[in-house]
Amino acid sequence: MKKDKIIFWTATILIFLFEGVMPAFTSQTELAKEGIRHLGYPQYFGNALVVFKVLGSIGLVLPQIKGRAKEWIYAGFAFDFVFASISHAAVDGIGGQAIFPLVVLGILMISYFYYHKISKAAK
Repeated sequence: MKKDKIIFWTATILIFLFEGVMPAFTSQTELAKEGIRHLGYPQYFGNALVVFKVLGSIGLVLPQIKGRAKEWIYAGFAFDFVFASISHAAVDGIGGQAIFPLVVLGILMISYFYYHKISKAAK
């Protein structure tokens, strides 16, 4: 059980850092704004995306949030990573920018699997 919790928290904290902390601190930089423009999205989409990423990442690390809310957070991040990969592949072709969101999706899947494993063991 201890190993499961370590794996869960490691994966979840990585998602929290990638999707909560980094966007919160870098979303208004010119590089981030240019990235959104480069993919063909309006600036307000990038702002809304950051708000949902920060809220979702907070929801992942708060143990008080359970059940359907947690499921929707995981689903939202899964959609985010899949569509980020598709957007980068459509604009820039298959490369590092298109593969990296799928790597982070793998980390999210580890967090999701161990979240359920720990939840089931706690019952």
